[in-house]
Amino acid sequence: MSNRHLSRTIALQTLFEWDFKGNKKPELDEIVQYNYSAFAPEFDDHSFADKIVKGVAEHLNEIDGFIKEYAPEWPLNQITLVDRNILRIGIYELIFDPDIPSKVAINEAIEIAKTFGGESSGKFVNGVLGSIYKKIGPTDKTEDKEDKEEAMTSETIVDEQDE
Repeated sequence: MSNRHLSRTIALQTLFEWDFKGNKKPELDEIVQYNYSAFAPEFDDHSFADKIVKGVAEHLNEIDGFIKEYAPEWPLNQITLVDRNILRIGIYELIFDPDIPSKVAINEAIEIAKTFGGESSGKFVNGVLGSIYKKIGPTDKTEDKEDKEEAMTSETIVDEQDE
């Protein structure tokens, strides 16, 4: 398992427990430290998981707003704790983390959903994050810029062929 995948897993476990306990910010650091010792005692690169956990907590209202908008058939409190927190991580990385390419954020969230969620979690997470990505389009992230430039080049080639 890669370090980033392990970090996302620890972040999910932390956010799951934090959400279950009522989202009290003072407990967040304590929960993540416990999860490091309980689930990854040999893992010493905590910065990525810490960044995700703190980022989700800081942007929680905005992230939950995206979930409400892009999964309107599912009231937030009716989405399972696992799926809700996987979506939170995915949306945080997709919207708020400039260092994570959009496709990576979506793919990682889907993989985590398949591992920890229910039978249809992967499809649900894919649907919500895919809809958000379609709406926002490529962002200022390096690899997203490359996708945007590639799409623009393809459009130019098509336009030139039409002439």
